[in-house]
Amino acid sequence: MTVSFRTAVDPSEPGGPRWRVGVGAVVVLLFVVLAVSVAVSAFATRGGAADELVTVEPGTGAEAGAGAGTASPAGASVVFVHVHGRVAAPGLYELPHGARVVDVVAAAGGFTDEADQAAVNLARVLVDGEQLRVPAVGETADDGVAGGGDAAAGGPAAGGTATGGGTATGGGTVDLNLADDAALQTLPGVGPATAAAILSWRDENGRFRSVDDLLGVPGIGPKTLEALRERVRV
Repeated sequence: MTVSFRTAVDPSEPGGPRWRVGVGAVVVLLFVVLAVSVAVSAFATRGGAADELVTVEPGTGAEAGAGAGTASPAGASVVFVHVHGRVAAPGLYELPHGARVVDVVAAAGGFTDEADQAAVNLARVLVDGEQLRVPAVGETADDGVAGGGDAAAGGPAAGGTATGGGTATGGGTVDLNLADDAALQTLPGVGPATAAAILSWRDENGRFRSVDDLLGVPGIGPKTLEALRERVRV
């Protein structure tokens, strides 16, 4: 009896070649799928990073009233103003440098029904550290004013023109922070040039803190200061 063994795949059989071709196609397909997956993953990573980019806009400055405490942009300055009188919410307010009376009145809730709105110069620029009083109808500018540093709402704390002679020249003295050119020229030794120099100093420095600050005004020396000391106030 003869026994034979088949030790190799007969290439003439149809199953063998088709099997080998199928394995090659699977390998190629897997390689393509892997390449596409890597490309999609890289694209998604770049897209996600772009979505997380946040542009921070500079702040708009310190807000008054309820907005106080909002961070102001670097380098920006603020002013603190104590407003009282006929406003809805008297108090201390922080506002951006350059704010005007209209801003602090709005921050304080607006005028009350008793307020003399005609006495208020809403366009005046506020000065840091000033006290602003809104009078009632029938009150004069000096009624209820609590000493130096207080500015009636209608009069300027720095520059501009005072609304009434009583505000700038009350008690026989001239308020250096409220007086206009005409009021300053009523002082001994103060003519048009010196009055203009006083107003210019006030505009540049905000307000007079003491009578001695007059020594910083061009044209005013120690002798002139002594002549003015009993005639002016701040």
